[in-house]
Amino acid sequence: MTDEGQSPQSNESSPQGGVNRRSFLVGGAAGLGLAALGAGGYQLTARTLEADPAEEFQDGRPVLFRSATVVTQDSDLGTLREADVLVADGEVQAVGYDLSSPEDAAVIDAAGAILMPGMIDTHRHMWQSVLRGVGADWTITNYFQRIYEEWGPLWRPEDVYAGNLLSMVEAIDAGVTTSLDWSHGLRTPDHADAAADALFDSGGRARLAYGNIFDVPQNWVPGGDPDRLLNERFPSSHTSTDQLVTMQLAWDGGGEDPDFPERPAWEFAVDRDLPVTLHAGVWGYPLDIAIENLSSSGFLLPTNTYVHAASLQSSSYELLAESGGTVSISAESELNAGQGYPPTGEVRDHGIPISLSMDTSVWWSADMFAAMRATLNADRGLDHMQAHERDETVINNDLRTQDVLGYATQGGADALHMGARLGSITPGKAADLVMLRTDTASMSPLSDPTHQVVFQAQRSEVDTVMVGGTVMKRAGRLLRSESLERARRLAQESQDHLREEIGEDAWEEALHPPEFETQPADHSVE
Repeated sequence: MTDEGQSPQSNESSPQGGVNRRSFLVGGAAGLGLAALGAGGYQLTARTLEADPAEEFQDGRPVLFRSATVVTQDSDLGTLREADVLVADGEVQAVGYDLSSPEDAAVIDAAGAILMPGMIDTHRHMWQSVLRGVGADWTITNYFQRIYEEWGPLWRPEDVYAGNLLSMVEAIDAGVTTSLDWSHGLRTPDHADAAADALFDSGGRARLAYGNIFDVPQNWVPGGDPDRLLNERFPSSHTSTDQLVTMQLAWDGGGEDPDFPERPAWEFAVDRDLPVTLHAGVWGYPLDIAIENLSSSGFLLPTNTYVHAASLQSSSYELLAESGGTVSISAESELNAGQGYPPTGEVRDHGIPISLSMDTSVWWSADMFAAMRATLNADRGLDHMQAHERDETVINNDLRTQDVLGYATQGGADALHMGARLGSITPGKAADLVMLRTDTASMSPLSDPTHQVVFQAQRSEVDTVMVGGTVMKRAGRLLRSESLERARRLAQESQDHLREEIGEDAWEEALHPPEFETQPADHSVE
């Protein structure tokens, strides 16, 4: 056993079976009924229950995950095989071997399964989920034309609610325990309330990034409604996990005007201590000049997240690195829509922290396993292509599976400024956990859990999901099944409404855009 107060070292091998299995306890166990037995381990007092999951996992009940392969994402703990994780009072209380638990704990037999931190998506336009798949063959030009200019104003508040609720239910089901709702369709206070209502109703952890593509931020940000919503609905700081849903701001990333007309919006954000997430480095729109204007105006802030951040020069990445801001990579989006090639290599070379995101299910999968794979594929593919152009070959890959798993977990927590509370399975952090089955064909046999989480795991293998100590999914099914049924019904009703407003001819044209064509890029903004 480790000395009291010290963290155990990372353990990458399975503990030996038989008598006198080594045990350790990490974190506070006071008041949890842990009966120590000395060097031989801890007495197991709770029994594994066979009750209906919805009844078994009631609010406030401790949970013990028994004998899992625990991919902690904690640099001190590493990956532990056949280990236990004890959850109580919404937090991870202990990580180790042969842990005891309170008498009233529910015990999950996790033998053979992988237990990992919940994934964190730092950029998803949830309101658009009601048009899932419509834009699968679009480019960014098609998207701006239809969503920004033509269709976006057709969303009613109830359509925003339906999209957000469906997207949150989908995220929880897929092992994404925290989602940043890049909610830039909030053109009225009713739309904003609907977005917030859906996030709260879902039971998941979310960050509402208040945005409005129908006006410039210097108008709508200080115009009153963000303040109203903040005061009415969000008493907790954006860094707090006490409230599952917190708030920040979102807008597209500036223009070429050296007078910096967006200044009132940025001053509001700083005054209210609200982080800003902004689309930046998008081909066809102001690129490096927008970053330079932010820098010279004093708003290249450490609380900023730059979504995409592609198509930039090295000088811009240097400014981002100096500022302490973060970059959200949406590789499925960037590879398909045309914002620019996923810039993971350039961003890493400059030491800028990275998180991952899915962007919008109008196009893409909303699958963070796919996000990790797309990020690796794009980065490694570019390395190989560039090496071949030099008549060389890559001997060892630079970007590793451990890196992208970190982007999808701790990287996301850090981008939301919640890294001290989320992102790893660490005693004292909030218990946002995901358990993956490995008894499937695609996950068998298990060799390296990190490798297989990134390259083999599917959403269908997400067996159990916990948010803040509350079990949201167990044995492959959502415990709030009525939420899924309601979300699907409302989303279908919204799609029917939007399709009728759009018209059948325009709908069919959107589903099947014309053949490939190009035109010169216009980097100006109106």
